[in-house]
Amino acid sequence: MVVEVTDANFEEVVLKSDKPVIVDFWAVWCGPCRMIGPIVDEMSTEYEGKAVMAKMDVDANTNVPGQFGIRNIPTILFFKNGEIVDKQVGAVPKKVLAKKLDDLL
Repeated sequence: MVVEVTDANFEEVVLKSDKPVIVDFWAVWCGPCRMIGPIVDEMSTEYEGKAVMAKMDVDANTNVPGQFGIRNIPTILFFKNGEIVDKQVGAVPKKVLAKKLDDLL
């Protein structure tokens, strides 16, 4: 299941997680975001119990994207132990995201 993160719950869901976390920064109007969204949904099922998949709407939440310098979407940040360990900007095939996540497990 994909977790919707907000400015309010980001620290609890992402930074304090004991599992690797992928955060998909997106917006409703973003075409490439609509390509990545279903991939993140699929991965949330495949990696259930091993990693956390999260999405953050950059229009509804501005503090966290600003804090991490998110300028282009989709941007996917990979967190482990509360730290950013990898980043992907733009739409990419699922295998690219899966490889990055597998490297964290």
